[in-house]
Amino acid sequence: MDMTSSAGKPVQITVTEGYELVKGTKGDFPVTFVRAEFNNVVLGDSTKFMVTAEGTARYNFNTSFEFNPDGVNTLDELAHKPVFLTVIEVLPKEKKQKDERTVTLGQAVVDLLPLLEGESTFEIMAPLHPVIGSPLENNRPGAKCCLEVTVSVSEALLTTAQILGGNLLRMTLEAAYSVPEIFVPTGPQQNYMAGLQIPSNKEKDYPILFKNGILKLGGEKEPVPRPKKWPIFNILAPGAQYIPDAFITGGPYVEEDGELNHPEDKEFRNQAETFKKRIVWDLESRSYLDPVAVVNFQKRIADCRFFPVEIARVPVAPGEEEAQFNFHGVAYVNMVPLLYPGVKRIRGGFRVLPYLDGPVYEKSSSIKSQSSDFPLEGEIPLYQNSEGQQYMEAATYIVLEIELEKALVPKRLPEELGARVRDMIPPRPSPVRRTGGAQKALDDYHTQIQNISVAILEEYHKMFGKDLTPGKDLDNQTLEDHKCQLNYELNCSGKYFAFKEQLKHAVVKIVREKFLKTTAFENQEELQAFISELYIYLVDQMNVTLNQSMPDENLSTALTAATTSEQLRLFAYEAQVNEDFALATVYYEERLVRDNQNIEHWLDYGSFCLLLDDITKAQECFRKALASTVITGLMLMMFHYEQAEIFFEDATCLEPNNVVAWTLLGLFYEIQNNDIRMEMAFHEAAKQLNAKLIKEKTTSETVDIGGKLDSSITTLGIVRSSSPSKRDIPGDLLPSQSQLLWCPLSRSLCFILTLVFLASPLLLFLSLLIWFFSASSKSQVSSAALSPSTFQGVSHPPISIFMETTRFLMKVKAIQYVHRVLAHELLYPQGGPSCEYYLVLAETHLLKKDFPKAEEYLQAAVQMDYMNPNVWGLKGHLYFLNGNHAEAKECYERTVSFVVDAAEMHFIYLRLGSIYLEDGENEKAKNTYLMACKKSPSCLTWLGVGIACYRLEELTEAEDALSEANAMNNYNAEVWAYLTLVCLKVSFQLSTRQSFFPLKLGNEDLLKEIHRVQEMVGFGDPSF
Repeated sequence: MDMTSSAGKPVQITVTEGYELVKGTKGDFPVTFVRAEFNNVVLGDSTKFMVTAEGTARYNFNTSFEFNPDGVNTLDELAHKPVFLTVIEVLPKEKKQKDERTVTLGQAVVDLLPLLEGESTFEIMAPLHPVIGSPLENNRPGAKCCLEVTVSVSEALLTTAQILGGNLLRMTLEAAYSVPEIFVPTGPQQNYMAGLQIPSNKEKDYPILFKNGILKLGGEKEPVPRPKKWPIFNILAPGAQYIPDAFITGGPYVEEDGELNHPEDKEFRNQAETFKKRIVWDLESRSYLDPVAVVNFQKRIADCRFFPVEIARVPVAPGEEEAQFNFHGVAYVNMVPLLYPGVKRIRGGFRVLPYLDGPVYEKSSSIKSQSSDFPLEGEIPLYQNSEGQQYMEAATYIVLEIELEKALVPKRLPEELGARVRDMIPPRPSPVRRTGGAQKALDDYHTQIQNISVAILEEYHKMFGKDLTPGKDLDNQTLEDHKCQLNYELNCSGKYFAFKEQLKHAVVKIVREKFLKTTAFENQEELQAFISELYIYLVDQMNVTLNQSMPDENLSTALTAATTSEQLRLFAYEAQVNEDFALATVYYEERLVRDNQNIEHWLDYGSFCLLLDDITKAQECFRKALASTVITGLMLMMFHYEQAEIFFEDATCLEPNNVVAWTLLGLFYEIQNNDIRMEMAFHEAAKQLNAKLIKEKTTSETVDIGGKLDSSITTLGIVRSSSPSKRDIPGDLLPSQSQLLWCPLSRSLCFILTLVFLASPLLLFLSLLIWFFSASSKSQVSSAALSPSTFQGVSHPPISIFMETTRFLMKVKAIQYVHRVLAHELLYPQGGPSCEYYLVLAETHLLKKDFPKAEEYLQAAVQMDYMNPNVWGLKGHLYFLNGNHAEAKECYERTVSFVVDAAEMHFIYLRLGSIYLEDGENEKAKNTYLMACKKSPSCLTWLGVGIACYRLEELTEAEDALSEANAMNNYNAEVWAYLTLVCLKVSFQLSTRQSFFPLKLGNEDLLKEIHRVQEMVGFGDPSF
């Protein structure tokens, strides 16, 4: 029998053979046939076959049903309803018997889930479960009755887009524990029901119902593992009600995601699940979510957080289609964990409360129960739901599991790190080998002899250079005269005494290190003997030195600078984030010492000074930046606030497509109460922004100014992209040299630069910076780079001119104007609150240490974009600065799990690694710091690796990492401290003394640890 039609896609079911069908009701070799059913519809019966002596029956039965996404047999039906294959025995006819009698032997279940996984054909040996009283129950030991079944479709039911974007939702309702005592198994029959609704791709939500719960008395726990059941009833064979390979496994309460997962709930859970009444369902319902439904499901979770699961008892009244239900309760399931990266499953216990419209609306944005499609409806006022109140009095809770085939938010795959730390250390020049002990003392003596020899030769050449003729030797008398005059000059001028003092320290070291003489002489003879021996040795070594070729005095043994300008910038921002402003100043000034003609160095230092409210120094830095590129030393002192307008207008003339310049010009006009010009400037800014968006949309190549960690970092560790070079920016975005130096307004340039010294400097700084970016040739920055995104981890197109401007203000640390610009963002037609809006607000309040406000804005940002790693990264910074390291750790781990990096990954790794070290999770700390070293190595990252390796007793790797940290910053006391510990552990006595001497460590615990290790190994005490 074939029930397919011309519409839809036919799903073909083929039953080839049955095995081990040995016994029938009337004896061996029964005559049987197979009946196929799907979705409560009989698909057809096979031909009758007699079972052979081997117990097989060759049915070769083919049937099918129609799959139609808009019909009865949809993807949801295929997901949670199987095909039932019933084997029926035909009994022999007796005398005077007209109709043929049949007896059901067993039932097999075919799960159609592989069709939803993209397969077009699959085969299965479906076990044949005997019905109650069937002779198959008494089959021979070891016999497995089964049917060989093939399911096929002409083409896959799902497209590639549906397979990649869709998802399969499994929802298992296990049981309701500690139900009200009024629930008794005697009396009228009751149907215990539960249900909820999930979003679909249509207007109405899709209901999921769990019916016919079984009321059980207490006495023992439900066994685990136990099989899950199909949400289908009237199944003939008891074994056919279980889903193949699907089990309820349970687990520790503390690992659940529900409400009753605290240690104090353990005793109550044990009592409720062992001795109290419960309603058991053990049903699993599946739902296919197409890509649109997946998006709706994510949005519903983000918007509502809680999904109401309603529970009720419905009397079973024969003949009544719609019986009135009672004991209406609701449990609120927090679905937010499903939005965590990589999370596919939540399971836990959820308290059952009386169903009330108000709380349900408040928690789920649903005014009432889904009355049209969901049978658990009830318009019960608060004062009438006394039955539901009994759930609270009995402390009833349900155990529910929700599982997805794929995580809604993908998780990053863990990166494989090298086995040894040195594999990640970049090559660098070998340092000068430093010797110790006697050899070091001797080398110092040779060096001093060389230096003094060079000085004496210079003095000799100064006195007698005119007497020296190339190719002509001096006679002995002349040389003796020169010697006497040189000795006289050296003694009279004091240089002889200076040379003796210069050599004294080297001789003392030779006495101590070479001759090992540290005690006083007992008598004069011993002293004279020692002096004679020492004199002979020193003269011999002096002759060795003088006989060697004199070194080139121009040679330098100094190493090339081990750090680049970009690394120094990173180190400076590290210190800035850690609020070590003195160290940050050192790094900024070091960059200026290396290259004081680089305007980026002056600009970065000026922004740093502006953050510290050092207005005078910031003025000087910005003046230096301009002086180094345009005009040198031509500054006038004028104090006219109104002249700032000229600066802004210059910027808009130099680069008329600069959105930030026009927006700040409008902001300036607003301060001046010039509404007409303010509207003009804002309108022009919007016009330029729209043109920019259209250009980006139509061009296939985009300007990528992200990806480099070496630019600006906020005080919270937000790393922004570096200023791109000319080769990174299309030529049409860069002004030519003549445009930069000889623009039409260059005649007013001297007058404009005087504005740097105005009494109200902040707005003038903004105008200066805007002009600077627009006009500076050496800055190599165009409008494309003028507004780098504050949060680079997730790319979002600029929403409005004000958010574009906010990014610039945050970059140059002009925090005072951020709130004014954000106020415009709220009123702007194309603007409004966004995730970035709340992130900027949170960052500004975090800078002010206003933690409650920052947390409030971050919570709003989470609601708007829960998948934005920058939100969780900044939230981690909030908790870290607030001292709540447990919450910070959770946020940082979630940030790291995202596929897309957050903007501030460097400091996220640093702080997460430090938390791991505090908690003793040294292996995790090592891997975290190594990830930071891979992205942006610094002294602190390698120090973290070294500490973690030291705690793990990996001393070789610890030494390598600490050496690399020391190469980047040899003034870090903590690095020296851990180097001391490593040297103590590996018994490097001399290295221990050398590494301990430079310490000026304020960490008392670390100092105590050093002393403990010194006492343990028996050496290294610097007091020796």
